[in-house]
Formats: sequence, structure tokens, C-alpha cells
Amino acid sequence: LVISIIIIVTVFLLVFFFSRKIIKNINSVPSISKVYEEWNSGNYENVINLTNKILEKKPYNSTALAYKGYATFSVAISHSELDYALEYIDISINSLRLALERAPDTLLPQINYMLGKAYFHKNSLSAYYYYADSAVYYLNEALSLGFSAPDIPKYLGYSYAQLSMTEDSIKAFSEALLTDENDELLLAIAKQYILNGQSGNAKQYLYRIRSTSKDDIMILEASENLALIYIEEENFEDALAEYDSILEKNPYNANAYYGRGVVYEKMGDMVKARAEWRNALKVQVNHSGALKKLS
Repeated sequence: LVISIIIIVTVFLLVFFFSRKIIKNINSVPSISKVYEEWNSGNYENVINLTNKILEKKPYNSTALAYKGYATFSVAISHSELDYALEYIDISINSLRLALERAPDTLLPQINYMLGKAYFHKNSLSAYYYYADSAVYYLNEALSLGFSAPDIPKYLGYSYAQLSMTEDSIKAFSEALLTDENDELLLAIAKQYILNGQSGNAKQYLYRIRSTSKDDIMILEASENLALIYIEEENFEDALAEYDSILEKNPYNANAYYGRGVVYEKMGDMVKARAEWRNALKVQVNHSGALKKLS
């Protein structure tokens, strides 16, 4: 009887202590609903901390990995320090790629979308463009899975441009402009039309910037691109007029002086050409084009 009592008590104590340990472990892991709550409130650092705790116990939890990827991406693009931003972008990409391995079908479209955006920003932050192809791949994968977001065409347009896929870039930018016509996109598509040998189409977008933009920097860049088109067309009078308009707004624009020199060179007036290139060097002593012309 004594032995039986000892066995029963021992078993009871073992069950009791093991149950407490299991309950304690369960309670120490945050719930996914808490992750959702912090994400919806925009508390991205809290999301990262919560998902890290979940992943310590469940390293392959696809939802935790996905939201860790989303949160680290959001922190990265809001940070001004390059090294810090790149570190968080890398964590985001790693988390999202791991999430893809085990994620349910319902999560796959959004994970691909966020992974495409993460690669796009890694490409933009890096010194060299090596990730545009990955951005294109995952964004198109998201589209193929039925995901839609208004910024996908814009990201695809820039990524195709970096891959020198000019026609695909023009198509993507054209779609982006249907929902968000802004100076940056107008200038981007104009540059792609110039690269594609369609200067007539490019001028339409550059004229639009000139007539509607309130951003002086964008207006100056539109004028500079128009001047280059006019030089190509041998419309030297209008090219000079564009450069004059640039210098009226910014008399320290070395590219405008250089461009005027190129116009005079093509017109056969080398005295004026050299004078303009010297003006460019007065503004920017290391202007490569002017240095080359005067060497």
C-alpha cells in the first residue's frame, strides 16, 4: 500500500510539474493575433520583437516569418542610414524567402509582392544594380497569383529600365500613369522613349512636366532632356532656348553650359563652343564632358 501511494504521488507530482512547464512555455510564446494587432497599429519594432519570440520556439512558422519580413521591410525603407536600411532589407528578404517554403496558398501572393518590393529597394540602395531581375520575378509571380496593388507597375517600370528592357518598362510605366500621374513617372517614361528611339513620344511627356509641374528640379531636367532631343533633331535654336531657360533658373548648371557648347560645336562655331565649356568648368571643375572637349 505504501509503495502504491508513493508511486501515485510521484506520478501526480511529475504530471503537475510537467504540465506547469508546458503551460509556461505556451504562455511565453506570443500569439499571432497579437502580431496582427501590432502590425495594424503600425508598431513595426513590436512586430519584429514578437515574431522573433515566436520563431525562437517555432522557427518555421510561416506567418511569423512573413510578418517579420513585412515589418523589417517597413523599418528599412523609413530609415535614413544606408547600412542600417540594407541590414533590415536583408533580414526582410531572408524571412520572406523562408516563409515562402511553408506558407499556405492564401499567403503566397502577398509574400511574393513584398519580396519583389524588398528586392527593388535593395537594388536601389546597393552600389550596383544586381537585384532588378529578382524584383521583376517576384512581382510578376504575385500578379500571376491574382495579387493586385497600384504600385506594382511603377516598381516593374523602374526594374525593367535597370535591366535595359525598354519596351517592357514603357508598358509598365504607361499602366502606372493611369492611376498615378506624377512628375517622376512622366520623366521616367520619357527617358525610356528616348532610349527606344521614340523622341516624339518622349517630348509629349516632357512638355507635360514643363507645363504642369511645380517642381523646379523636374522642370530643369525636362528642359535638359528636351534640349538633347532638339540637338539630335538638329533643331539648334530650340536647344539653345532650352539651355537658356535652365540657366535663367539656375546660373550654376554646368550641364547647360556644356550643352550650349555642344550646340555651338555642331553649328561650327568652335570659339563659342570652347567658351561655353570653360564656363561649365568654372561651375564644376571636374565636369567630365567639358574636360574631354577641351583636352
